[in-house]
Amino acid sequence: MSTPRTPAKVFRGRVADQIVEDLREQILSGALPDGSRLPAERELAAQYDVSGPTIRESIRVLTAMGLVSSRNGSRATVTAQGDTLLALSIASVVQVEKVSAREVLGLLGVLNAFAAELAAERASDEEIAGLREAAGRITEAESVEESAAALQRFFATLADISHNPLLAALCRFISEVQIGLAVKMSGGEGGDWGRVAGRLQPARLEIVEAVATRDPARAAAVVRDYHRQAVERVMVMRKGDEAERSDGLTEALAAWLRANVGLGGRISRPREE
Repeated sequence: MSTPRTPAKVFRGRVADQIVEDLREQILSGALPDGSRLPAERELAAQYDVSGPTIRESIRVLTAMGLVSSRNGSRATVTAQGDTLLALSIASVVQVEKVSAREVLGLLGVLNAFAAELAAERASDEEIAGLREAAGRITEAESVEESAAALQRFFATLADISHNPLLAALCRFISEVQIGLAVKMSGGEGGDWGRVAGRLQPARLEIVEAVATRDPARAAAVVRDYHRQAVERVMVMRKGDEAERSDGLTEALAAWLRANVGLGGRISRPREE
């Protein structure tokens, strides 16, 4: 069990808020790492010299923030993972600010283009070989689910080999959004999924070759063109005029975020097999 440092002095006022801020700082600094358990409620109450209900209120706030997970009768566990916190934040901004699906997908094109540019400069030969292998696995998939997972892994790999952690986290999440949205809009098995996944395989291989030849400008340009084609294919999956397609896509985005991004509801980052 991880033992938190001596708690900060709690002043009069919103006592629970001060406890939340102190524990939050310990979690984000790594003093209370992901997976560790907080002290029991009674211990925390004694450390902060407050009542049990005040501690329970603080834990509820930390749970709502996605920093801890708690169940009745057991100590709270730290669940602070960068990708999850980022997903919660982005999803909140998208929904509160009514960001359109086209704007979200357009941002992904910019981010992945930058990731490809950095990868061309920074990735090792071994990492580029891994990117090429990830591209090959897309065509080996036998179902929409497998194909979507392979496509997600390809772009997660591209993001990771940029060696920019913040950029990689942004790319991973928004790629998950685009791929999940494309699957939803395509109708799944027997639908239009192949128009996005299968037909764009040559463009993905071109991305790999641009990175492999260490040409940052070409890599960024190829990724931008790829995303332009991908967004066009997703947009035409709905019938009707341009405005109807845009509104429908934005509604589908909001529904996907509600279903997949939340405390305990976020899809996991793809893992290497």
